Amino acid sequence: MFTGIVEEVGRIAGVEVVRNGTRLRIACNTVLGGLADGQSIAVDGVCQTVVAHSGSGFEVEAIATTLARTTLGDLRPGDPVNLERALAFGDRLGGHLVQGHVDGTGTVRSVTPHEEHVLLDVEMPDSVADLTVLYGSIAINGVSLTVNALPAADVAQVALIPYTRDHTNLRDVATGARVNLEGDLLGRFVVHWLKRRGGDGVAR
Repeated sequence: MFTGIVEEVGRIAGVEVVRNGTRLRIACNTVLGGLADGQSIAVDGVCQTVVAHSGSGFEVEAIATTLARTTLGDLRPGDPVNLERALAFGDRLGGHLVQGHVDGTGTVRSVTPHEEHVLLDVEMPDSVADLTVLYGSIAINGVSLTVNALPAADVAQVALIPYTRDHTNLRDVATGARVNLEGDLLGRFVVHWLKRRGGDGVAR
């Protein structure tokens, strides 16, 4: 479980094709504190298991199903990635509860400067749109954000304050970019419960 508060922006140091997936080597500093093999870490919002680590970074292996539903397969050496260690009981929950289980990828529709912040409009697949409500939470590349507006049924708008832009890789996002999306955890359980009650459970 994570909070969506990015601890560090690391860099992809290596990409290796392995059996049934891809091994990513990630250069970083901050998240190495207390990190051990077998622990979970969020890479651009995708929960991954640390399979090796050193004084300069760590490695994870993304399997085929993960590559198919996230942007990890697009990563190349030098690319920035948002990193967050798993939440420890007793820590402050500064964002919202994020599982690191990406619901799907979205496409950035527009990036609009607005006074001191930037408005980001992201087109969502149905699996995320069904879980998204005005002023609710959404994780974009693992960053906990508040839904500022819903310009369309399949579009969520968030506001990126200067701090968020300076401390995550969302500062580099451009129109047309693919991003990892995770809908609100509470919304997921509500929709599932309604579906079990009959019909698709979602008001269009």
